[in-house]
Amino acid sequence: MKHENSILKNQLDPTRLITIGEIMLRLTPPNYYKVRMTNSFDVSYGGSEANIALSLANLGIDSTFFSVVPNNSLGKSAIRWLRSNDVHCTPIILSTPEETPTHRLGSYFYESGYGIRSGKVTYDRKHSAITEYDYSKVNLKALLKPFTWLHLSGITPALDKSCADFIFNCLKTANELGLTVSFDGNFRAALWTWEEARDFCTKCLPYINVLFGIEPYHLYKDPDDYSKGDWKDDIPFQPNLEEQDLIFKKFIEAYPNIEVIARHVRYVHSGSENSLMAYMWYNGQTYESNLLRFNILDRVGGGDAFASGMMYGLIKKFSPPDIVNFGVALSAIKHTLHGDGNITDDLDDVKQLMNMNFEIKR
Repeated sequence: MKHENSILKNQLDPTRLITIGEIMLRLTPPNYYKVRMTNSFDVSYGGSEANIALSLANLGIDSTFFSVVPNNSLGKSAIRWLRSNDVHCTPIILSTPEETPTHRLGSYFYESGYGIRSGKVTYDRKHSAITEYDYSKVNLKALLKPFTWLHLSGITPALDKSCADFIFNCLKTANELGLTVSFDGNFRAALWTWEEARDFCTKCLPYINVLFGIEPYHLYKDPDDYSKGDWKDDIPFQPNLEEQDLIFKKFIEAYPNIEVIARHVRYVHSGSENSLMAYMWYNGQTYESNLLRFNILDRVGGGDAFASGMMYGLIKKFSPPDIVNFGVALSAIKHTLHGDGNITDDLDDVKQLMNMNFEIKR
């Protein structure tokens, strides 16, 4: 079913995107307080895959989100927030207490970093509705067939085995239907171990066309002898162009189905100031973005903004340098906004930043 984006009608595009994951209630102490210091919270909603749909919808891309939320005021409020940002929510399942016995929306608390103090996330998402639903009731071909692009992450499969099985089946079904599939590994140490994440996410690689991040995946030098190590073990956390190009090529050699790989590199000067740049492998070449340095209002969702910016550039067929610079610029802008969501709909703002223009616009 084709939808029309009511925010940017002149930006209609044949791409029809669906993302699948958990949306959570987010509780943030105001004024950089810690949880133990505050007596009030700023309330919003977020979650990686929901953030992607929201960001792209604000840029005029037809975006849909699928999840399971409890049929109560919290679940409905989360959906209302997405709809207010022009994300289509028709497939979302509002579950009953019989379907999801704990009947709760996952939540998390976020303490904003300041100066030398880094930000901190505390999850409260165990037994949320998305982990208790019976996914055998979902007709995946019917769910995915109307779309041209599926985006997933490594967060949702970390929640529960049923979620992991569902996400893997989504990948296989999307591949069968010919959708473009993007995937962001998004390792969360609070949800599963490094090896669990690497084992699962590596299993996903044969079904992915656009890959964000180079971890958590196994990229063994010798698949028959793991003792020889992983190709990624030899490069620093903040690699140069040649080092990153080598790793991208090793991914493509092992998984020729991957058409694009992108990862951003963060330089942390303090909890309040970071720099960001990115690398992208595309059409046989690795590209490097500009380096942007910025002050941080809210870091959460910065990686999702980068991924959505890259996706937008690919969808709109930007030149490769513009794709990677647009992704970095959109991420930098997100760091200046409260909440998970990158509610940015002014393309000129992003393009000015990607061209390193910081002047006031009058």
